[in-house]
Amino acid sequence: MAETSAEPTTTSTGEPGLKRVMGPRLLLLFIVGDILGAGVYAVTGQMAAIVGGMVWLPFLLAFVVATLTALSYLELVTKYPQAAGAALYVHKAFGIHFITFLVAFAVVCSGITSASTSANVLAQNLTGGLVVNGWLDEAPSTTVIMLIAMAFMVLLALINLRGVGESVKFNVILTLVEMTALGIVILVGFWAMAQGEGDVGQVFTFETADDQGLFMAVTLATSIAFFAMVGFEDSVNMVEECQEPQKIFPRTMLTGLGIAVLIYMLVAVAVVTVLTPSELETINESEGRALLEVVSKGAPDFPIDRIFPFLAVFAVANTALINMLMASRLLYGLALQDVLPRVLGKVAPRTRAPWVGILFSTVLALGLLWYVARESDSPVVTQLSGTTALLLLAVFSVVNIACLVLRRDPASGFFKSPGLTPLLGAALALVLLVVPWNERDPLQYKIMLWLLGIGVVLWALTWLTNRGVRAKKTGFRDIEHLDHE
Repeated sequence: MAETSAEPTTTSTGEPGLKRVMGPRLLLLFIVGDILGAGVYAVTGQMAAIVGGMVWLPFLLAFVVATLTALSYLELVTKYPQAAGAALYVHKAFGIHFITFLVAFAVVCSGITSASTSANVLAQNLTGGLVVNGWLDEAPSTTVIMLIAMAFMVLLALINLRGVGESVKFNVILTLVEMTALGIVILVGFWAMAQGEGDVGQVFTFETADDQGLFMAVTLATSIAFFAMVGFEDSVNMVEECQEPQKIFPRTMLTGLGIAVLIYMLVAVAVVTVLTPSELETINESEGRALLEVVSKGAPDFPIDRIFPFLAVFAVANTALINMLMASRLLYGLALQDVLPRVLGKVAPRTRAPWVGILFSTVLALGLLWYVARESDSPVVTQLSGTTALLLLAVFSVVNIACLVLRRDPASGFFKSPGLTPLLGAALALVLLVVPWNERDPLQYKIMLWLLGIGVVLWALTWLTNRGVRAKKTGFRDIEHLDHE
């Protein structure tokens, strides 16, 4: 593939740099694949239990918030094309090392919690496929699901250690598979409508099991749906592996968001037209198998339900792969800037993969899967996806504000977010973060604080290590961005 032939860069310290393998097509597939992935499988059931047939509305509102934030990311990534992403922008805006560290580690943790969510959804669909095909008598226990998810995370680490070229090619295949899987759901829904079996009126029916008002229910559902719309921010951490990033990022990111929300809206219509109101109330119990129920009911005369779970496995795997790619590349970028211990920036000379970052993020993911499965009485997917949304809503609020502050920087960029859209993006993200706080499970806050606590320990170690070195400080340095096209 022509887009994977670029030469690698070198860093200012002489360490091997990352290889520029991604052109506009690969970047588009990367963004679409990351957004689509596990999100729609993980949260559709939760949202249907909250708003009934109006599942499409939270997806649309989450898309609006995500797009406003994406505009800020585009302004910043074209001005500062370095792999450290949100942490770099926050540091340049405020210059407070501790805040920079917290933002950086929050983004890393969001990738790890998202990948862990995906791994759990993958395990559910894999075992669900085995049950549907008669290869298992009944669904396995939570412990077995956890072990399958952990084994998958180890497999992802081995793939990432092979290098980004192989990982991105694998992403292309998985993105096409996940688009096929969601296309099946959409076709089944419209097939049911064509046969007169679907109830289109459900699309505009609002029902909630907890008698919540429309505003609170939609706000809570939108904060859940936000998990399905994230992914675009992962791409800015791959900027040093993109060809001509300032030119290709704006159109590619916005196109990817548009494709994702269109597919989500069509999936939402398919779900609410195939399933009855009572089924929508109980679909939350299906967790990651919610879309499988739509396929099974909507096309009972076709063996699609026997194939669909395995397509879903590949689709969800794609999200986890991209999340772990992002986490390891962000750790690499932060280590080179002395915001994290320098050892996390080690790159394998042959594959050019940031191997220490990959191993570190994988260990965190394994520990997270074990902890949540042991501590939570509620669905693991709900806890992990909710924690991801919490982390990213907080980060997006800060990034939007940083975008406004950095407009005072004379550095030239290739894109500017219109007017005060960063302020609007920050306000909406804060609304989704704060308003439904008492509707969330406290364990989600506990997981977030534990993960950030690990970050504080690493920050302290980095500060102590660098304190005695006169020429070196903990925090971002202005380093040259070497571009070898």
